[in-house]
Amino acid sequence: MTGVCDEVFIVTPGFSAPAHSFQLCGVTMERQVVQRAKEAFVSGRARVLEFRLQQLHALQRMLTEKETEICTALKQDINRSQYDTPLLELIGIENEIKLAIEKIAEWTAPRPVEKNLLTISDEVYIQPEPLGVVLIIGAWNYPWALTLLPLIGAIAAGNAAVVKPSELSECSSLLLRALLPRYLDKDLYPVVMGGASETQELLRLRFDHVFYTGGSTVGKLVMEAAARHLTPVTLELGGKSPCYIDKDCDIRVACRRITWGKFVNCGQTCIAPDYILCEPCVQSRVIECIRRTLLEFYGADPKCSADYGRIINQRHFSRIMNLMEGYTPVVGGQSDPSQCYIAPTVLKDVPPHSRLMQEEIFGPVLPIVTVSDMDDAINFINEREKPLALYIFSSNKKEVKRMIEETTSGGVTVNDVMMHYSLSSLPFGGVGQSGMGSYHGKHTFERLSHHRACLLRSLNMESVNLARYPPQDRRRARRAKMALRSPLIDMSKRTLIWAVVATIIGTGLFITLLVILLIAAGLNCTCWYWRGFYN
Repeated sequence: MTGVCDEVFIVTPGFSAPAHSFQLCGVTMERQVVQRAKEAFVSGRARVLEFRLQQLHALQRMLTEKETEICTALKQDINRSQYDTPLLELIGIENEIKLAIEKIAEWTAPRPVEKNLLTISDEVYIQPEPLGVVLIIGAWNYPWALTLLPLIGAIAAGNAAVVKPSELSECSSLLLRALLPRYLDKDLYPVVMGGASETQELLRLRFDHVFYTGGSTVGKLVMEAAARHLTPVTLELGGKSPCYIDKDCDIRVACRRITWGKFVNCGQTCIAPDYILCEPCVQSRVIECIRRTLLEFYGADPKCSADYGRIINQRHFSRIMNLMEGYTPVVGGQSDPSQCYIAPTVLKDVPPHSRLMQEEIFGPVLPIVTVSDMDDAINFINEREKPLALYIFSSNKKEVKRMIEETTSGGVTVNDVMMHYSLSSLPFGGVGQSGMGSYHGKHTFERLSHHRACLLRSLNMESVNLARYPPQDRRRARRAKMALRSPLIDMSKRTLIWAVVATIIGTGLFITLLVILLIAAGLNCTCWYWRGFYN
């Protein structure tokens, strides 16, 4: 989950590899890694179901055995609590691995489809198959989940995958590079380190899919680079996710849930509530409830709390501080550049067209924008880019339904925040400027698979095809039209179909037999009549 870009680069047709890129005989390290991944994929071992399961089990074992090291790395990167890392990342990854292991046989099996009269005797199905070599460009704010979740889907689908973690979460990226080759096939799933230059070099190469998590600025460049090879992309971007609070809801509970979602991971979450929309009459109460909740969560000085994180680096610290210029915080506002610390901050009466409301904040700053009513809130949301998430706090089911129907977003959660992300059965992804494509659970498998259309028929029953062959005449054309216009038949219900057919045939035979018996009885009566007549 991320939204603000980190690796800003331009891909140009005349681009040459940077001087610091490792080269051997004129070939960059990135090119060698990708070539090895392609050769490993062509070998066919990633397609074997048992191999995929073995790799997934190995990844599961890595998380179990190295949990302490992973938590330590994240503590060093963003001062994340050792208790938060399992809750925010590791358990979700483990659940996705377990789901893939449990369902992979079902996901990879041929999927029968409906037939018409022309194909009634054919074998017709959809076969999921691997795309090839996938490039996964991870993010720094949740460096394990946002890298490994796409990788789980890539492995389950039978692909090779080149993993490019973010250089900003340095400790996590170095640990990932050290661990992944120990547990997974190092040729099929290599890790490439580096920053913008290395990412640039990777994007010059041809992949079968590019999966990028980051900001929209870089997302556009990724899509532009992929377009040169007609490579499909999944872009998990960000945006300003609105949070509407109805004046009649339980504001205290709403503010507790919003406060957690906004300030966990120091606000560096792509689906964190970016701003609050509420009526002026409840703004003061919202502020007071958030203030009390912050005191409960992080104490009088969040800087001393083991549960409160830090901004990833000085550049992002300065960016967030600049966004707050000209405002007087009603909650928080303290900062310490030496620690990249910004206290949980709330700003009230923020103008709708201010700079703060034009770009994703991606930090622990929560603006409140007042609206006159729900109509005003809906208009406010629809006047802006489609967000990655929308949060609605209301006890009025009709109002909730109306807001969902009259707005659009990547996902929506009612009376809570971010929880839709935790459910593998729901697709996670953006719409419009907040991204394209979705993943999690089976949705990742589907995203990283090619759905191959298959129709298998025999060389028998050639007479059925005569209606489509030349020379054509009216009779043949009529037969062909009838066959083509025949409705689709769901052959998964063939037992029911054959039961109905058998019933019809049985009924027909019974009626035929009854008619024969009646005719025979009639003839018998006639014979007796004429015999009595002659006697």
